[in-house]
Amino acid sequence: MLRIGIDLGGTKIELVALSSEGEELFRKRVPTPREYVATLDAIESLVNEAESLLDDKGTVGVGIPGVVSPYSGLVKNANSTWINGHPLDIDLGKRLNREVRVANDANCFAVSEAVDGAAAGKGVVFGVIIGTGCGAGLAINGKVHGGGNGIGGEWGHNPLPWMTADEFNSTKCFCGNQDCIETFISGTGFVRDYKQAGGDAPSGIEIAQRMEKGEQLATEAFERYIDRLARSLAHVINILDPDVIVLGGGVSNIEAIYPLLPNILPKYVLGGECRTPVVQNIYGGSSGVRGAAWLWSKNEA
Repeated sequence: MLRIGIDLGGTKIELVALSSEGEELFRKRVPTPREYVATLDAIESLVNEAESLLDDKGTVGVGIPGVVSPYSGLVKNANSTWINGHPLDIDLGKRLNREVRVANDANCFAVSEAVDGAAAGKGVVFGVIIGTGCGAGLAINGKVHGGGNGIGGEWGHNPLPWMTADEFNSTKCFCGNQDCIETFISGTGFVRDYKQAGGDAPSGIEIAQRMEKGEQLATEAFERYIDRLARSLAHVINILDPDVIVLGGGVSNIEAIYPLLPNILPKYVLGGECRTPVVQNIYGGSSGVRGAAWLWSKNEA
């Protein structure tokens, strides 16, 4: 039985077909139509093409930049706004003549890394995507934990923990609140902080490279960044105490994070002890689409 995963993004729709053991058999991406019915058409066409070429029928999971409300059954909070207010899983299920599972893309990331990635074999996995924004997902025993409201893992839209006086009321978030974790530890937030200190760089990666070359301004910005990241993750550890935290997104490629973060976390974790592994993802940009495929576990047909 194939496991078909769809990553429905704002600019592209990507499909991957996996064997029951996780071997990639087929992959294709197409531009995302910015209209609902055309999006359904594109996904249906991709699934039909994959199954025709592989001469097999598969389960289908879809990762979206939003969630399906457990109350209304409609998509909400998606930055691909044309899918909001629609029963995406039901509509796709009718077209494909099977049940279709839909989950938040950050939850798909966590599932991917939990099933056969950097957190393989771990029970409770907190997956963090740090890029232009900041999202997170939670996988328990290899399955999405969406929660009763469908927003499990939306940690980026809580306030930055243990704020200093100069941090308080210093940022505004697109969600309508102030001082969200996302506004500080996203790549966008990292660059904003560096620029406010007098620097100028296009990305967090560039700031880290300047730090490695000895630039003082970049070093100071990175020290602020890593402390804020530690505070944000310690908050999760104090509540959930996951077996492992997996980082994804562009900022996760800053190698300096991994040796430094374990030294700072105990400062904020209750009891002053913390050995929670914080690791880089294995599948990178493919984690979301692979996780969508694994919304159907290995023992499900």
